[in-house]
Amino acid sequence: MKSTDRKYIQMFDTTLRDGEQTPGVSLTPEEKVELAHQLDNLGVDVIEAGTPITSKGEAKAVTEIAKLGLNAEICGLARTMKEDIDAAIGCNVNSVHIFISTSDVQMKHALGMKPEQVLSTAVESVRYVKDHGLVCEFSPMDATRTDLEFLKKICSAAEDAGADRINIPDTVGVMTPATMRKLIEDVKTVVKIPISVHCHNDFGMAVANSLAAVEGGASQVHVTINGLGERAGNAALEEVAMGLHLIHGVKTGINTKLIYGTSQLVSRLTGVPIQPNKAIVGENAFAHESGIHTRGVVVVPSTFEPIKPELVGRMRRLVAGKHAGTRGIKTELEEVGIHPNKEQLKTIVKRVKSLGDKGKTVTDADLLAIARTVTGRVIAEKKIVDLRDLAVVTGIRVIPTASVKLVLDGKEYVAAETGLGPVDAAIKAVQKLTANLVNVRLKEYRLEALTGGSDALAEVIIKVEDKDGNVMSARAAREDVVMASVEAMISGINKVLLKRRRLQ
Repeated sequence: MKSTDRKYIQMFDTTLRDGEQTPGVSLTPEEKVELAHQLDNLGVDVIEAGTPITSKGEAKAVTEIAKLGLNAEICGLARTMKEDIDAAIGCNVNSVHIFISTSDVQMKHALGMKPEQVLSTAVESVRYVKDHGLVCEFSPMDATRTDLEFLKKICSAAEDAGADRINIPDTVGVMTPATMRKLIEDVKTVVKIPISVHCHNDFGMAVANSLAAVEGGASQVHVTINGLGERAGNAALEEVAMGLHLIHGVKTGINTKLIYGTSQLVSRLTGVPIQPNKAIVGENAFAHESGIHTRGVVVVPSTFEPIKPELVGRMRRLVAGKHAGTRGIKTELEEVGIHPNKEQLKTIVKRVKSLGDKGKTVTDADLLAIARTVTGRVIAEKKIVDLRDLAVVTGIRVIPTASVKLVLDGKEYVAAETGLGPVDAAIKAVQKLTANLVNVRLKEYRLEALTGGSDALAEVIIKVEDKDGNVMSARAAREDVVMASVEAMISGINKVLLKRRRLQ
């Protein structure tokens, strides 16, 4: 787009404010500080640290973040009320983001104010912020449902009062890309200062509307990591940033290689999981199963990958399943040192597809087992880590505790850990002992009962990931769920270690 050529777009991150307003999410001051450090490393231009008037804890968190000396501008949110603004100023922030409703429905039912009152309140608040020497961003809340002439009037008045930026919020997410672009163009006819945009995702168009706003002349976009936020959330930073970089050819300050790690940190601290098919950061974003796709990406990745996975801190993953092709499965096997001939490979592919047709998840362990059977030889599965003993204590008044004895590269080690339950405790003990060899995290855990009755055979299917993004799946089946879980975990760790050592 010509309108965005050679521009720099500011990223205003509101994960710590609007993102925390996600139902069920509540961050401690310490967690907010940790995330602020990560967001600063990521390269966002502005961190909206919170709404200081909300609580003492919120004010403390904003104050602590403001003290960190980060490169990013630290912003506090406030209503157009002196008490709110004073609370933000008291946190020593760099800027204050003030807002007031401007749509007819919100002025009448949320504020009980007339347009003239709203206009004068906005002007007074902007002046109050500027009198204290701070950057002021002004938002006419529900701007996209506001009468256009009144919107222009209040934005122009805010600029005259000294506002540094005007933010146009699509508060209830009702815009389309075409209408959002046109609205920004209309506001730009009366406003000369930078225009920002804050889009909600109620109709799934927050990112598209944000990019359209940039096309219309906006120079700043409000975003959250993983698209967190009220109701359906906000425009996702990872999607907006990559859209700007790769589709529009526009610069931002984002270090894209830190996107995935930041996404994972936010998911862990907020407790909000990332949907597998989420763009950029989802588990399946760079996973290929279809034979046509795997053949293409193995030869020339750009055939089916618009984004290089390494660019956002990810790795490509080829998945065995009923849609898998010969090339993808061959590549997977070669990565673990297995080189079947043409006929053997054909049989392996056929059996993998047969498993998939039965609705079965085909793990790395399944693929190796099939390969062993078809090739007619034993493929050495060297165990770098081996389980020697496991003891678990649990009860009503007892903290679940697990003691594990492992052999690591021929040497015996013992560790004990506590957890939320016996499985959690046992897996933590294994991770504790293997941390020096490979620091892996449990990415996915699934338990299935294979037989009926209280003595049912339990099958545990897991995925583990190391710090380099290597993902391995493994499974184990036993009558004892804890033993099955530990065996699956150790199997996954061995696969990661073997793959890493082959690549060294």
